[in-house]
Amino acid sequence: MAVNLRGVFLCYQAAARQMIRQESGGKIIGAASIAAHKGFAMLAHYSASKWAVRGLTQAAAQEWAEYGITVNAYCPGIVGTAMWDLIDEKLAEHMGLQKGEALQQYSELIALGRVEEPEDVAAFVSYLASHDSDYMTGQSVMIDGGIIFS
Repeated sequence: MAVNLRGVFLCYQAAARQMIRQESGGKIIGAASIAAHKGFAMLAHYSASKWAVRGLTQAAAQEWAEYGITVNAYCPGIVGTAMWDLIDEKLAEHMGLQKGEALQQYSELIALGRVEEPEDVAAFVSYLASHDSDYMTGQSVMIDGGIIFS
């Protein structure tokens, strides 16, 4: 909660204060997760923190819209990073699997058939930061290759 929620809250707040002072609007982008849309076993604490980011994003978008500030979050899925290496290790221990087997099982849920790359997330965040998303606010959008459909 200290990092995933409080950290996002403090960053949102600091960014909004500066944008309001500058009187030129802006875009605030937060990090959520597919766990913000679906709870996962053994990740209750993580899911709770990311669901809270969704609520914070919606509330902040409403509060700061009058200043021309949009607030959105991105929700990645299974990204090939050190974080997922650790998740795989812990899930494998819990499930009695070998390292890599839990990741493989979860990866089979991805409609596009591959683990997400950091560049996939970066491209979407770039969109959120661009003028192409000017009329989008209060959204927490999944960029997960088709694991969760809403």
